[in-house]
Amino acid sequence: MLEALRRAISFLRQKQILHKLGFVISAAVIVTACYVLFHMLRDINIDDVVHAVRQTEPSSVALAALFVAAGYFTLTFYDLFAVRTIGRSDVPYRITALAGFTSYSIGHNVGASVFTGGAVRYRIYSAWGLDAVDVAKVCFLAGLTFWLGNAAVLGIGIAYHPEAASAIDQLPPAVNRIAAIAILVGLAIYVIWVSVKPRCFGRGNWTVTLPGCSLTLLQIAIGIVDLGFCALAMYVLVPNEPDVGFVVVAVIFVSATLLGFASHSPGGLGVFDAAMLVGLWQMNKEELLAGMLLFRMLYYVTPFVISVMILAVREVIIWARSKRLRKMTTLIEGQSAREDVSPG
Repeated sequence: MLEALRRAISFLRQKQILHKLGFVISAAVIVTACYVLFHMLRDINIDDVVHAVRQTEPSSVALAALFVAAGYFTLTFYDLFAVRTIGRSDVPYRITALAGFTSYSIGHNVGASVFTGGAVRYRIYSAWGLDAVDVAKVCFLAGLTFWLGNAAVLGIGIAYHPEAASAIDQLPPAVNRIAAIAILVGLAIYVIWVSVKPRCFGRGNWTVTLPGCSLTLLQIAIGIVDLGFCALAMYVLVPNEPDVGFVVVAVIFVSATLLGFASHSPGGLGVFDAAMLVGLWQMNKEELLAGMLLFRMLYYVTPFVISVMILAVREVIIWARSKRLRKMTTLIEGQSAREDVSPG
């Protein structure tokens, strides 16, 4: 059965059906989000949104910023885990943290994070001897951690509170609970599958050995903690009334994030916002928009600016070192030439 599935995927890739299907899905998500936003925001009073932003307690913004920082700190372990898994224990944590933070923050904002984040990672890791294949493996393993964490959070959250997902997908709670249980069962089967014997993914030099049982559970834990901190930041910023509970906000937040990711729009712009507005329909729209704007500033804009500044300074340092090295090399070569032509 697995071989038949591989042949089917290979056929779809050869015909570029998967690429075309992905484009259609992204376009459909964006168009639907624009339609929803138009109908939900046409009666919005911008002055009320600005007023709601100004009325937000500074302590709430500070707490949300702390949760965002904790989320990004946890996110750096995606790359550390991936680099260690491919056997590169010589790469220090500070490098994996730099690559993880900058690649995700830039990829989230620019869009097409698979390519933009991969380019940032390659620029950083190539200085430590990792080639394109190694970086591709790191991207795959980091992405696997992300998706395992999402599956766990959504599975547990929707199984516990299926009504939260119903607000977005409009399916009966019973159907959502069955789907959540199916996700958790699939997750358990995957953990058992990788624990029986070493499993590999890919072919030739592109082959990646999947983490075993204990390491897969660690992947899931990293993903859950990361998403948990991000959801807490969103929970702190949404209106206090009505209090729908953290689990509901977490389920809707993760679902909205995944929809934004599927759309490939920069920062999930439009798609994430539409999903949040639909999912948290019972909240005041102006106050909810204010919380979402503050979250975007904390989670998207601020890390993006910091990342660009860090990478710019890094490039200047690399250029200065390279220039100094070339100058020293020229001086040494000139000195050697003078010694060669000197008498005696």
